[in-house]
Amino acid sequence: MSRFNIFIVGFLLTSSSLMGRCVLQAILSHGGETSPDNLIRFDRVPDKVADGSVVRVRFQCSRPCQLAVEVLVSTLRKTDLVVFRRKWINSSPRVSRTQHVVLRLPRSISHHHDFFSWNISDTQNVTVRAWLDYLKRGSEMTTYQDSMLRIYKTLQVTRLSNWPGELQTGCRSWPTQLMWSLRRNKIHQCPHEPDVIDMLKFPLASTGEHFGVVRRFQPFINRGLERARLHAVMQPRVALSVWIYLLKVCHEELCGIIHHVDGKNLYDSVLIQLTDTGHIIIQARLTTGGDGAFHASVALPLWKWIRLDCFILDSKVRLNATWDDETHTFEYEFPDSIHYDDTDGYFMIGGSKYVPGIHGYFGPIKYYRFGTKEIKNQLQPKSILQELEKAHMECREIRAFTKTFLQEVTQTLHPSQINKDVCTPDFLSQWGQFKHSENTCTQAWTWETQIKHSALLDFLQRTEDEIRTGSLDMKRLRLALFDLAVRGVFPADEAQMKISSKSVALLQVSSCLGNHRASLLLAAAHLSGLGHSVNQVQGHVYSLIGASGDDRFALMHAGYKHSHGADGFPKDLDMAYSYYSNVGERSSIDSDQRHQNKQCMPQYIYISNGENLDSLIDESSDVFQFWKFQAERGDAESQKRLGTVLYWGQNGVSKDIQSAVKWFEKSAMQMKDPSAMYDYSILLMKGQGVKRNYTRGFQLLKKAAEMGSISALNGLGWYHGIVLEDHKNAVRYFEQAALNGSDDGMFNLGVYHLNGKNPDKPWRNESAAFQQFLNASRLGHVAASVEAAWYLSTGSLGGLSQDVERAVIMLKRVCEQNGHLGFMIREALQAYLQGSWQESFVKYVLAAESGLALAQSNAAHLCEELNLGYDCQWRYHNYSILNSDPHPSALLKMGDYYYNRSSWSTREDSLSLAEQAVSMYSRAALAGSPQGMYNLAVLVQQGHVLPPSILHSFGLSSHDEPDSVTEKMLKRCAETVDDEAVTPCSLALLGLQMGKALRKMTQNRAQLLLAYASLLSILVIAVVVPLQGCLGGIRRAPELIRRTSAGGLHGDELNREEGGMVGRTYGTAVNLWLSMNGEQRLQQTSDVAVTLSGVCLCALGILLLCHLL
Repeated sequence: MSRFNIFIVGFLLTSSSLMGRCVLQAILSHGGETSPDNLIRFDRVPDKVADGSVVRVRFQCSRPCQLAVEVLVSTLRKTDLVVFRRKWINSSPRVSRTQHVVLRLPRSISHHHDFFSWNISDTQNVTVRAWLDYLKRGSEMTTYQDSMLRIYKTLQVTRLSNWPGELQTGCRSWPTQLMWSLRRNKIHQCPHEPDVIDMLKFPLASTGEHFGVVRRFQPFINRGLERARLHAVMQPRVALSVWIYLLKVCHEELCGIIHHVDGKNLYDSVLIQLTDTGHIIIQARLTTGGDGAFHASVALPLWKWIRLDCFILDSKVRLNATWDDETHTFEYEFPDSIHYDDTDGYFMIGGSKYVPGIHGYFGPIKYYRFGTKEIKNQLQPKSILQELEKAHMECREIRAFTKTFLQEVTQTLHPSQINKDVCTPDFLSQWGQFKHSENTCTQAWTWETQIKHSALLDFLQRTEDEIRTGSLDMKRLRLALFDLAVRGVFPADEAQMKISSKSVALLQVSSCLGNHRASLLLAAAHLSGLGHSVNQVQGHVYSLIGASGDDRFALMHAGYKHSHGADGFPKDLDMAYSYYSNVGERSSIDSDQRHQNKQCMPQYIYISNGENLDSLIDESSDVFQFWKFQAERGDAESQKRLGTVLYWGQNGVSKDIQSAVKWFEKSAMQMKDPSAMYDYSILLMKGQGVKRNYTRGFQLLKKAAEMGSISALNGLGWYHGIVLEDHKNAVRYFEQAALNGSDDGMFNLGVYHLNGKNPDKPWRNESAAFQQFLNASRLGHVAASVEAAWYLSTGSLGGLSQDVERAVIMLKRVCEQNGHLGFMIREALQAYLQGSWQESFVKYVLAAESGLALAQSNAAHLCEELNLGYDCQWRYHNYSILNSDPHPSALLKMGDYYYNRSSWSTREDSLSLAEQAVSMYSRAALAGSPQGMYNLAVLVQQGHVLPPSILHSFGLSSHDEPDSVTEKMLKRCAETVDDEAVTPCSLALLGLQMGKALRKMTQNRAQLLLAYASLLSILVIAVVVPLQGCLGGIRRAPELIRRTSAGGLHGDELNREEGGMVGRTYGTAVNLWLSMNGEQRLQQTSDVAVTLSGVCLCALGILLLCHLL
């Protein structure tokens, strides 16, 4: 029995050991298949960031492997910056080793700034990570994301003021030493840090959705202020003042005005929210850990500017609501003190992921971090906000006017009665009281109102029949008004090319009725000067009206202006993110509905480029007919191509879903192309253009996946997760798709990390989700970009710093892929091809104002074609170069603009303009433009200095001679074009090299003598060769005459005598002038001269060739 017990105990110990080892390997592994003999872990990692710290890594590989250690930092502006990397290879399998890695950090990370070191990063997070992967033959070093085993640790960040100073080891220069001597005894003073912060200085349009402006607050640098702030966390004394303008009541139970979200994504103090009844609720977190709230029973009015002032003092809260010079005060005291830490998390103005915002506008917002007795927050900018209120009052009047007219028409059988029953003006009614006092006016609109809205009334009267039949309701009316305004946007007199006053009036009415493309066009007209004169106030007003109306283009317009600070909009990336995030979310929804008729894939056709226009096809083109011919013959590739262009409406072909589905089916049923099978299976599962059939779609998906379709793997994951609710297999397919580069697979895998529905990992992992979203966003995935941008904008994820600029760039690229924007570009292109250039210009302007570089370039081209003035061209070319990847043609245009202006400007302005021209040409050259390189070469020859970045890109330095710089520029330019083509760059390069060779020849006496001899040889050849021709002609003349005389027919005697006389006289003169011996000597001399001249020229040519080579 004792032996049996010993056996059982040994068995249990062995099993426990093996299971523990497997569990350890599972914990250490983050992806990929691993062997039990693979191991990597940290034996020692410093707790804080320090240069020279040692990281001890223990590892073991089952076969030759590669390993690496990295240090990543995140600052206020950038995220995941690699500041240290150490790599090594282990060739000893199954041997446990320890590697000591000494961290060498840059000065900006490990030292604080002083007089000699100013380039210091305010580091927010530091992470040390290591990974292991098998050594693959012929492959590069694996990255962290692709590795087999990976580990990481987040280090503590020392406050910037406590970082060690760097010891100076070298000799300082004399100027540095002098400045140090002057400043070393100066008392250091902390920079001014205001405790009163303008959270919002420019109006913000809020659409009543889950989007708003993010504001984060940092600790004070001044230690005294920071101590006071930390003390006030448990006994706060703050004040907040907010201006709002409500267009609609809250459509949900609560709508956000301002709310605070802490680092754990929980509500924190303070929250100010609007209820669906128009009341205010203020919520706060108490020091005891609970939450408290109180209800202010005040019904906020619509269409008025309202100021809300919130005072917090320990446990007391006072709210003042003011409008129409009347203040309503509410006070409440919580049972415990309020917990208030404004550096924990972030504040949201308007909506967020957790609560929708109000529908209206936010005016100026002031935040007093240490409280105040009196809030000073005036309604600024007053001109814009007053005009905004005035515009909404007029719109209310227009809507009431239009609604009444439509009701009268639909209820009246005789339209003439409406035209006659008009109220008379006030002065006429007063005069008529004595004669016709019994007549009273009962009509809903007055004479003055009809005069004011004459353009609208005229249109309504002309469309009474359509209104009466119901074919022209309010929605169709606003679209019809917009189309009418666009068709007559310019008057017949094209010399002025200004938007007509009638079109402006129609656009205003269309805007008031809810068509905010009209609002955007009005904003563009006022901001660009197409509406007679530049009026930024009106431009801002209509920009805000369009954005509040939730129009995609108007939202992109506002985001674009704020991201660049253009047209009087302040540069505010947080406000830009607020607008772009709205469009990004809608673009994610639109991408699933892109098969609809009002959406198209954006096509980048530049109308100034003839090759782009030639690439367009339509149903009648030879290319389309050839595709159709091949498709009808059974060619699977042609069938798929035909289905694609018809489904998406590409290459100028009209969208035809039914025909597209037919060709997709024919191509898929051949079972040859897995991508065609995948496309048709998705149509079957979604029921787009064909009856929904999950069974058949699943069979095609499975077959396509077996044939190697990565997209089909993602489709199988979608089918298992959504239809079958088999999340385990869904995750398995998504992982396979993601590992093979599917952006949809990455996004779906991120969603599973976020919702915790993965059966193998049933917990929420935001870090893993963000990494998947970020990877998918790099491949252009719309929904993933929206999710990743939210994390970047808020900085709410541990180890991730706020990077709003990156979020805005990411969302802007997503928004520019919107199908509605693509449809607008398509309409503009079709109008241009049909000769309707003015209509094309208007539609390109709408897309250009949203920030699309293609539309901006095309609008600038139409400005030139329509003679709209140089300012119009400059405006849109200048906008296009503000984008992250501008088209080279726009850069060249702007370079020409600056260069031409520099020729007639003053010396100081000329130098500045020339530098800008060099900058534009340099950017075009870096983008690969041969014209940009050629222009730079010309500028160098004129004595201009190129920036170091462009010199470095061409392998040059500032010490190189101008001729050397020019030569390398022209060589690179010639290489970018077809080698067989003769280009300006190749000709200029040849001329430069010839001039260089001639200059070298002039520096050598023998070569110079040869050059002079060659010039003389050319002169000799130019004289001798014609002389030889003359001598030959003289010698042949007598012989020709004698031959003619002897061979002539017997004719008139006088002719023979004359011919003989002339022949004898001519021959005698020649014999007297030149004897035979003299003729031979002259011939020999000329031959020798020509020979020597040819030898000199050949020698010169060989010498030139040697210098050129």
